[in-house]
Amino acid sequence: MLKQKTLAEPIKTVGIGLHSGRKSTLTIKPAPVNFGIQFVRVDLPEAVHIPAHALSVCDTRLASVIQRDGVKVSTVEHLLSACSGLGLDNLLIEVDAEEVPIMDGSAASFLFLIESAGIVEQDAPRKFMVIQKTVEVRDGNKLARLEPFFGFKLDFTIDFKHPAVDKTGQHFMIDFAEHAYRSEIGRARTFGFAHEVEALREIGLARGGSLDNAIVLDEHRILNNEELRYDDEFVRHKILDAVGDLYLAGYPIVGAYTAEKSGHALNNILLRKLLEDDSAYSIETFSDRKAPAAYLETPDRATV
Repeated sequence: MLKQKTLAEPIKTVGIGLHSGRKSTLTIKPAPVNFGIQFVRVDLPEAVHIPAHALSVCDTRLASVIQRDGVKVSTVEHLLSACSGLGLDNLLIEVDAEEVPIMDGSAASFLFLIESAGIVEQDAPRKFMVIQKTVEVRDGNKLARLEPFFGFKLDFTIDFKHPAVDKTGQHFMIDFAEHAYRSEIGRARTFGFAHEVEALREIGLARGGSLDNAIVLDEHRILNNEELRYDDEFVRHKILDAVGDLYLAGYPIVGAYTAEKSGHALNNILLRKLLEDDSAYSIETFSDRKAPAAYLETPDRATV
């Protein structure tokens, strides 16, 4: 039987919020079985636990923001993506500001911290959300879809009219039965366009963005001195985001995700539509012998 997992011991890190520009301390602690992943703001007089769930999402402008009783935690997607990639089910995540630190703009720092702390199995079966029928949402020429598939794979197409992006791949597909999240997706950084930064800062976004935590492009080229970590890092980062957004389903998904020009908003609409239809999914457990290969650990591909 595949078991639920949590951290072996707490971990702590400090960083800057991508959008707020404020310093924040993040502490991730082990949690009991069936706890799920919950965020709590420790800078407030009264602790409010916010479940990492699609129905908690209140804002999707450039990040996934969750809230409960008016208390918010922003930019949860990269951390949740790492949690999904390493198969963590139960965590208490404390943050002393409104935003999770952006670190280097990818999930790499979170992967390192989690793996340094260690991961332990718990005495309870892991529950999966198995997609039973196709669910699709559209917004103009944007598309996000989940459909039945015995595994976990993502197929993403972006369409940025920019010479630097055109030189890289604008389409990527990954089947986690064959490739590891850590090496193929986890290091892909967020990206943005220099001409948009000033406008974003005027509405309280991107105030912590820099060449240290994002790939920044002007009208013609990439401004960072560092080379791309993947030839197609842009579209791989969109998959990193999608993995984090999909983990807001509350369970690891057994199914196939397809997206064209999707983002946090459409991903959340997709999950909400899925959750509205009880016939579109089932909650199941698996024995080791009958589990999807994407969720089995192998020597060369430890977890998704």
